[in-house]
Amino acid sequence: MSKLVEESHQSDPVKRARLRWRARRGLLENDLILTRFLDANEEILTDEEVDAFSRLMELSDNILMDLIMAKKEPEGEVDLPHVHALLTRLRVA
Repeated sequence: MSKLVEESHQSDPVKRARLRWRARRGLLENDLILTRFLDANEEILTDEEVDAFSRLMELSDNILMDLIMAKKEPEGEVDLPHVHALLTRLRVA
């Protein structure tokens, strides 16, 4: 019996394209920050970082901007260590 192994973000070009598409935001500031971050880091993101990024992309633009600008900290489903770690990286991007 063989075990199914899910492909990682890095090995699947469709997942990588989807991640970049989700980074396109309504607020120009978010769009610029996220695009710059992906341009510099997309090829080295771990699957855990991709998960954190995906969770952040579920948020509204205003909440996302407040998190990136450190006006707020993650709450609820995004209050996870790997999300905090990714936000730290985004804040210096």
